[in-house]
Amino acid sequence: MRDNRRVQTSKFLSVRALDQFLDGLGASAARRRQLDMVRGELERALDRGALPVGARRSLQRLLEKEALDPYVRLAESGTLRHRRVDGGLPPTSEATNEIRRKCIDLLREALGLPALRLGGGEIALQPAPEAATLSALSRQLDQYLAGAMSPAQTRLTALLAVELDTAARSGELVELRTTDLGEDNAAVYVERRPQGGGAIEGEWVETSVLTRAALERWLDVRKDFVRRAHGTSKLWVSLWMNHDGVLDDQGNTVIRPPPVMFSAVLQRDCWPPGPGGAVGDADERSDYRLARRNARPLAGGRSA
Repeated sequence: MRDNRRVQTSKFLSVRALDQFLDGLGASAARRRQLDMVRGELERALDRGALPVGARRSLQRLLEKEALDPYVRLAESGTLRHRRVDGGLPPTSEATNEIRRKCIDLLREALGLPALRLGGGEIALQPAPEAATLSALSRQLDQYLAGAMSPAQTRLTALLAVELDTAARSGELVELRTTDLGEDNAAVYVERRPQGGGAIEGEWVETSVLTRAALERWLDVRKDFVRRAHGTSKLWVSLWMNHDGVLDDQGNTVIRPPPVMFSAVLQRDCWPPGPGGAVGDADERSDYRLARRNARPLAGGRSA
């Protein structure tokens, strides 16, 4: 069953068949959102008359290479976007392009068709940041902790401090619960979830003095939100200003603060590689943590 943003019934038989197929696919919520993106783009491509006529009536014809080649070209150009960006329709990002290709192959394989492996290849991993960059962010967070902060800023400061210590991916951060914190917040348990799949491995990561102080501030603020939301063990509970108090809302803003607060905390290039494109393999994670250990904050009278 699709979520609250239920897609309107299509005038194309192939898209209606795709809707039924997606409902029975059993994909995760995150994957379903990606598949719904592809579904919408395919419908808009059909509406433009850009695909073979047979693709209007048959799901299998819609997912044949003859229809998918022009679809992918149009989609990557930005022509099939459902809303404008800064008044225009810019090309979609390489990350979106890769997701689109994977969704196409997933749909074809589910229908018993071979994967096409359309262009692109894997997205290059981001390099580990310089120690100086991490030090700058650490000092900035330390300065925020020395003064008054809004609830949103308190949460973001704690989240970034945890990210600096753990180099966790965004999905790994989202999964954190209060039970994953050690005594006095001296450690945090992270389940590593490889981007390309594979076994999930958990590890306890020792936290810095900065992170322990940031978590203490956030947990104090969090108590009030949890009390009003009838309780949850999720560490990064949604702020009421973001989710209107809906428990376990899936609005994709679990770890995203308001844009103004985001820009105020993350100036220039001080964003670590986790939440926007996390370090992806074991070697680069190790490089990240090594740089992090060499950049522990000393500002504000605290030491690592």
